[in-house]
Amino acid sequence: MKIVADSKIPYLKGLLEPLAQEVTYLPGAGMTCHDVKDAQVLLTRTRTRCDRALLEGSKVEFIGTATIGTDHIDLDYCRSHGIKVVNAPGCNAPAVAQWVHASILQWIKTRNVDGQLTLGIVGVGHVGSIVARWARQLGYRVLLNDPPRAAIEGSADFDSLETLQRECDIITFHTPLTRDGDHPTWHLCDKVFLDGLQRCRLIVNAARGAVCDNEALLQWHGDIALDCWEGEPAINTQLLDKAFVATPHIAGYSLQGKQRGTAMIVEALNREYGWDVKPTQASTPLKGAEHVTAQTVLDSYDPLADTAQLKTSPATFEQQRNTYDLRQEVK
Repeated sequence: MKIVADSKIPYLKGLLEPLAQEVTYLPGAGMTCHDVKDAQVLLTRTRTRCDRALLEGSKVEFIGTATIGTDHIDLDYCRSHGIKVVNAPGCNAPAVAQWVHASILQWIKTRNVDGQLTLGIVGVGHVGSIVARWARQLGYRVLLNDPPRAAIEGSADFDSLETLQRECDIITFHTPLTRDGDHPTWHLCDKVFLDGLQRCRLIVNAARGAVCDNEALLQWHGDIALDCWEGEPAINTQLLDKAFVATPHIAGYSLQGKQRGTAMIVEALNREYGWDVKPTQASTPLKGAEHVTAQTVLDSYDPLADTAQLKTSPATFEQQRNTYDLRQEVK
């Protein structure tokens, strides 16, 4: 068996070599159809676009992405060609929640914001659920918006976007990126949405760049905290200058999150091929710390340091992302 893997997937090298005829590590953004044509297994991150152009005529039968999202993978193509796709749901959720709350707390501290704040969470999956639990512990009033969940569970615990627009001081987005279906999220936060905000002073996006219309954010009067950008790594430098927090898509880059992501795809390989590989396991729980305080969050991570680095050198966005010093999650 031949395996091709993104060279930036951590905790992977050395694990699969005893079981595969060949394991090749390549830069994720530069993979070509020639690179994968003889591979049965492809292991990726978000920078590899897995579609017909890459996979047509190849022997690939299994794609494992060490990420929560799968929008870099053409799932319809894979399904129609018998290619199994496995992702790592929730692997970096505690790290993203850490980034969100550290960004909000730094904003409160820097902007001298006082009084009880209402936090609106759009998308209440793995990440949004941790953000909500910690937010209540930190004393926020929390409003949840998740139409797919509301359709299944009932609307009692969820609010409309209009309610969030009317009542929230801070709104944070944690949805996948979809362009169709009943609840598309592409440019969910657009000019119309922003114009409808009545009291919101901070928009946070650590989901996908195009969930927020970056041009509309540039014209909006409030503060923004962005980890995901449209067009990255070639990001809008005017929006970068405007942002209160601006990081190079590293919100989920914790040591434990990377351990979980790699472990999940290795365990999927074990199930698929009957292997017994023992990946490194994370030292913190998938659901995140049981309890946090403002001080434990602030002590665990300062997003303003990463912001300063990106604002100083936006052209090195991808380098900063690929060489990021993985942080510890809140414990």
